[in-house]
Amino acid sequence: MKESLLDILCCPVDKADLELHVEDRTDEEILEGTLTCTECGEEYPIEDGIPNLLPPDMRDEAPA
Repeated sequence: MKESLLDILCCPVDKADLELHVEDRTDEEILEGTLTCTECGEEYPIEDGIPNLLPPDMRDEAPA
């Protein structure tokens, strides 16, 4: 995920801004980390460079 995506991403639950926490990155992309909603505190994982922005109830049901 490119860090510039934060300008257009928002929490799918309440449309608030997301805060980025990086665990692993290359020069151009964030590979692992989390996006945390600044309002409700919900966390969305970034795995293999892909942010999973499914709402929490749908994330548990989604096939791997």
